Amino acid sequence: MFAKVLFDLPLDTEFTYKIPEELISKVCVGVRVNVPFRSYSKIGYVIEIENEYDSKYKIKEIKKVVDKEPLFDENQIELAKWMANFYLCSVGEALALQIPGGKREKAISMSINEEDISTRKIDKLSIEQENALEILRKKESALYYLYGVTGSGKSEIYFRFAKEIIKENKQVIYLVPEITLTHQLIQQVSKRFDNEVAILHSAMTKSQRLSQWLKIFKNEVSIVIGVRSAIFAPFHNLGLVIMDEEHENSYKSSQTPRYHARQIAQHICKKNNSILIMGSATPSLEAYRLMKENKIKKIELLNRVGFGIMPKMKIVNMINEKGIISRDLEKEIDITLKNKKQVILFLNRRGFSYYFHCRSCGYEMQCPNCSISLTYHKHTNSMVCHYCGYKTKPISICPECNSLDVGYRGFGTEMVEQEIKSLFPFAKVDRLDGDVAKDKKQIFEVLDKFKNGETNILLGTQMVAKGFNFPNVELVGIVLADSAMNIPDFRSQEKTYALITQVAGRAGRFNDKGKVVIQTLQPDNIAIQKALNSERETFYDTELLVRKETDFPPFSRQLNLVFRGLDKTITSEFSEAFEEKLSYLNSLLEEKTNDSVIIYGPNECSVFKIANNYRYNILLQHDKITYCQWLVRETLKTIKIPKGIYIEIDVDPLQII
Repeated sequence: MFAKVLFDLPLDTEFTYKIPEELISKVCVGVRVNVPFRSYSKIGYVIEIENEYDSKYKIKEIKKVVDKEPLFDENQIELAKWMANFYLCSVGEALALQIPGGKREKAISMSINEEDISTRKIDKLSIEQENALEILRKKESALYYLYGVTGSGKSEIYFRFAKEIIKENKQVIYLVPEITLTHQLIQQVSKRFDNEVAILHSAMTKSQRLSQWLKIFKNEVSIVIGVRSAIFAPFHNLGLVIMDEEHENSYKSSQTPRYHARQIAQHICKKNNSILIMGSATPSLEAYRLMKENKIKKIELLNRVGFGIMPKMKIVNMINEKGIISRDLEKEIDITLKNKKQVILFLNRRGFSYYFHCRSCGYEMQCPNCSISLTYHKHTNSMVCHYCGYKTKPISICPECNSLDVGYRGFGTEMVEQEIKSLFPFAKVDRLDGDVAKDKKQIFEVLDKFKNGETNILLGTQMVAKGFNFPNVELVGIVLADSAMNIPDFRSQEKTYALITQVAGRAGRFNDKGKVVIQTLQPDNIAIQKALNSERETFYDTELLVRKETDFPPFSRQLNLVFRGLDKTITSEFSEAFEEKLSYLNSLLEEKTNDSVIIYGPNECSVFKIANNYRYNILLQHDKITYCQWLVRETLKTIKIPKGIYIEIDVDPLQII
C-alpha cells in the first residue's frame, strides 16, 4: 500500500511513499508521518491511501507514524486546496497552517473567577439587544454585522445566540483579535457553556494546542474561543462563527500563506450553511460598504447598556505644550486618581525614544541590517531594531562628525511611563506593549492586576485598545493620536478613526463620568474630528468617496508581491524580469477580455532592507482579484526563481511596507 504525503514546503507536489507492512494498520488519511525527504527526515501529512502505484523509481518507505489517531479529514484538505488557490501558496503550506505541531497531548487549565462571571451575566437585555436577537433568530441571512457603539452589549448577544445554536446540536467558533481578549473571554464563557469550551491561541504550547484540537475533532466541545487561527477548528457540524472586532488588522496573517480570518470564515460558513456574525463599533471600510449595499445584514446598537454613557471627549493641541503629558491630561489624571478610579493611557509606540540623532549633522542611528532607525529602550540601555531584533549600546559621539551634541527625538511608552511616574509618584503604573508581550504570562498578570484594582494607571499600545471591559476606568488619555497618520498608507485615516474610537470606548462603560483626552498635533484632522463628535456615518461616507475617486479598496482589489534577497542586484533584476512577464501576460488578458490589470513597480519597498535582505515590490490592482491571481500564478509557472530569492505573495494586503 502507498500513501500520498504533503509537506509544509512551497512545492505543488504530492509525494508517494510505500507503507511498510508493520505500519499498514497505523497509516491512514489525517495522520502525520516521519519520512525520508531528500537527504534528511521530515514530517509530512497523509492525504490519500492507494493500493497500487506505478513508478520506474524506487519508492521510499514511511519511517514512523507520529499520531495514534487522525488529526484532519477531507474538510481540512478541501480548505487547504481552496486556500492554496486563493492565496497562491502550496496545499501543504495551507494544511500545515491548520494542524497544531505538537506530538503529545498536554492539558491546559482554565481558571474561572466565579464572582467575575456572576457579575457579568446580564438578566435583562436592553430593547436594542432583544431586537438584535430577534433578527438573528429569523436566520434570513448568512451574514450579519452588529454595528454597535463601544459598550452596547454585543458580547451578550453573541453569548445568547451561541447558546441557542448549541441547543440545535451545532457548534460555534468565537474569534477575537488578541490573546489578551481570550483571557477575559474564557472567564465569561466557561461556566455559561458547561465547560464545553476549547481554546486556541499563540500563548499555548504546541502540545496544549494539540490537546485542544483533538477535543474539537472528536466533537467533545461545543464552542471554540481563539484568535485568527481558531477559524481552522475542525468542527463537523459548525453552525455559527462570531468575529468580534472585525476591523482589526491582527485577523490578517503576516506570514505565508497570508490569509485573512474573515475570508476563511466566509468560505467555511458558505460550505457548512453556517451563520457568520461580525461586530465592531468601527467596521472595516470593506464591511461598511457591504452593509450599505445590503450584502451584509446590518444590526445597529446605538446606545450603551446599563448605566454606561458615551464619554465626554476633548482635544488638546500639543503644539503649545512643553511635556509629553499636557496640562489638561495631567489635571484629569489627578482628579480621576483622587476619586479612586482608574486611567488608561494609549500610545502606539513602544520603547523610550523613537530615534537617536546628531543635532550637528543630522545623523540618525540606523539598524545595520534594516533601513530603519533604531529605538532607544531605557530599561535595557540599548538601541533596538523593531524589525529584526538587532541590539546595540547607545553612542555618545556622532560617528559622522564627532560631535558630542547627540540625543533622542520622539518618545515611546517607556518615556511616557517615566513621566507619569514622576508626575504621580504614589500611583501604581503598569505598561502593556510589545516588550511585555514577549512573556505571555506577564500579559495576563498585568491585566489581572488592573482588573482587580491593584494598578491605578495602565499604559499601553494597541493591546489596551481592543474590547476590554474594566468597570472602574473613568479616564482614557490618547498620548498622541497622530502616529498612524504619519505613515504613507491610504488606510491611515480609517486606522486613526478606529483607534481613537476604540480606545475612547474603554472609558465610562458603567456610569456617566467617562472622559477622554485626545492629544494631537493635527486637531483639525477629519478622522480626529469625526471621532470626537461620534459622527460615524459622516466619516465612513466621506472616506468611501475618497477611496472611490482614487480607485483604492474597497473599490478595487490588490495583490502585493515582495521580492527579497541578500544580493541587491540579483533581487532587483529578478523583480524587473517578473514584471516583464506579468506585463506580457497582461497584454494577452487585455486581448481576450478587453480589460487589464494595473501594475505598479517594481519599486524599492518603503522599508528597503530588513535583516540584510533587499526588498522590491510589485503591486497589482483590479476590481476582479481573480485577474491578479491568474497573472501571478501563470508567471510563477514559467519563470525560474534564482537561488536565494524569495517571493512573498499577499492577496488583499492591509499594509505595504
